[in-house]
Amino acid sequence: MDGVGRSADGIGDAVGEARTPTLDRLLKECPHTYLRAHGVAVGLPSDDDMGNSEVGHNALGCGQIYSQGAKLVNESIESGEIFRSKAWSELKDECLKGGTLHFIGLLSDGNVHSNISHLLAMLEEAKKEGIKRARVHILLDGRDVPATSALTYVDMLENKLKELNDGTFDGKIASGGGRMKITMDRYRANWDMVKRGWDTHVHGIGRQFPSAKEAIETYRKENEGIIDQDLPAFVIAKDSEPVGTINDGDSVILFNFRGDRAIEISEAFDCDDFDAFDRGVVPKVKYAGMLQYDGDLHLPKRFLVEPPCIKHTLGEFLVNRGVRQFAISETQKYGHVTYFWNGNRSEKFSETLETYEEIPSDRVSFDERPWMKSAEITDRVIEVVKSREYGFVRLNYPNGDMVGHTGNMDATVIGVEAVDLALARLIPAVDEAGAVLVITADHGNADQMLEKNKSGKLQPRTAHSLNPVPFIIYNSAVKELSPEGDIGLANVAATVAELLGYEPEKCWKPSLIAK
Repeated sequence: MDGVGRSADGIGDAVGEARTPTLDRLLKECPHTYLRAHGVAVGLPSDDDMGNSEVGHNALGCGQIYSQGAKLVNESIESGEIFRSKAWSELKDECLKGGTLHFIGLLSDGNVHSNISHLLAMLEEAKKEGIKRARVHILLDGRDVPATSALTYVDMLENKLKELNDGTFDGKIASGGGRMKITMDRYRANWDMVKRGWDTHVHGIGRQFPSAKEAIETYRKENEGIIDQDLPAFVIAKDSEPVGTINDGDSVILFNFRGDRAIEISEAFDCDDFDAFDRGVVPKVKYAGMLQYDGDLHLPKRFLVEPPCIKHTLGEFLVNRGVRQFAISETQKYGHVTYFWNGNRSEKFSETLETYEEIPSDRVSFDERPWMKSAEITDRVIEVVKSREYGFVRLNYPNGDMVGHTGNMDATVIGVEAVDLALARLIPAVDEAGAVLVITADHGNADQMLEKNKSGKLQPRTAHSLNPVPFIIYNSAVKELSPEGDIGLANVAATVAELLGYEPEKCWKPSLIAK
């Protein structure tokens, strides 16, 4: 149940407000506990860092805790390793010949896709190493941070650029737009988003403003109630000329560290045979990602920080024991039950023992159809369970997360109720097959749809929560699970292995089944 956690105080709790008779009954009658799904429990720097679907599914699928995302990049910046990387040297050398260093990425400190501190550190280092000109193409968040906090981060960036711009260095914001409008599509669901971003960042095509602040303020006045993630694209211009198009001889860094919404724009920059949309004149640049976003596709070719090398995943463990596996979700979370579950691996461990199925997501705002594809996923899983062809089936209902991100409380309640209905439909098939049903989540979201702002007033919250998530076992001989506390998503792999009758890997976190 993606994005379904346990509220700490009931404020904005769409899970609590939803009518969930199935989940309520399971929590009452079945052995259950609650798992940590954020912070250090999933490899992030501190317990102030919210979890996300990528690190959550990594932990669920590998049974271990690896340094992830922001923590991985933090360690590389602190040690200086990032600036000794081959990719940094190649991009720097290109700029020292006269090219501009461009940065594209999500401008926030949400620590889910990016962190503004990484951008600021690279700008400082660029100037220190003699690069003369930098341009920043900002994607506005409002999803992993407060919904209308964009100007806070714009001010931070503008202040840093003002500090660096002393005559030997010229740094400016060049373009931008909301993360759900341009550039950051995922799973090839909407290439038009990526094209809008490409045209904005590369060619400087779009509505012009003298500053990012004026662009944001203007769009807010013109679109009452709009939040940062939905702001249209903008181009910063002087005398009607864009201040930062991307041209031959330039270098480009995508400073997002999370992979799913970084892959498509990386393909546009890094793939010679790219044909998803017309890119116009393609500048000859050196391009690098903060991380390599897909190791199997080698995308991008250059990257600044080595990713965690995740080994001993549950998927590989079961393949080695001849267990057939079935993984399914709709487009929005398909990669999470496949790529991320398998330790950031695109390929299957076994073509004969593993089956993956994707249900295409609707291409509409998820608060318009909050039930999403829960019925279709359930239809297929019921067929699979009844077939008894697979020893392990994993599925993801995205509703609590994807609808929760819209900030629409009423729609999110419906989304949670749709998942509860799906569970009610699954249970008879589980009973008939004599199967075991394990229910959990990768992080919270729908459980905290409101938060207090600095003035103490409640406002919509579109980010993940820091709340624990349920873990329930239905239809097994298990009587008791480990009590809530120092247990998290990484304890799930060993639990699944034990339910299937196998001795878990020694490197995994312990099983949750009480001995």
